[in-house]
Amino acid sequence: MECRIHVITLAVDDLDRALAFYRDGLGLASTGVVGSELHDDHSGADGAIAMFHLDGGLILTVYPRSELAKDAGIAFTPPKSGEFSLGHAVASREQVDNLIDRASSTGGRVLDKPRDRPWGIYSGYFQDPDGHLWEIVHNPALELNPT
Repeated sequence: MECRIHVITLAVDDLDRALAFYRDGLGLASTGVVGSELHDDHSGADGAIAMFHLDGGLILTVYPRSELAKDAGIAFTPPKSGEFSLGHAVASREQVDNLIDRASSTGGRVLDKPRDRPWGIYSGYFQDPDGHLWEIVHNPALELNPT
């Protein structure tokens, strides 16, 4: 078996707010909310989600926290940040600064402004409006296209 991750789903409190943050704020491509007409009679979950197709084939989805809990058959609990972070590698220090600033100006909360780390990277952290932790990273050892 080849181990790959194809989809990352983030539980959100407000689907429209999450869509606006990621699409309009951070500039990720999305067709908007889809599946609003769908309902799973078995779990009771509604199907409305927003998807963002990322480079490399990864899909980031945002799904209402209450519906994800129903769909997975787990207890609906308050959100808790800090269990994991999502990392986004960029080609330059300037891109780190720009993306952190963009996140801040569109509803994200900067936790650690970009700075040099002792392990040779330049990075900063922010939380999206639902508290999901993101690290924006420039690693000079990685060959990335400066888009």
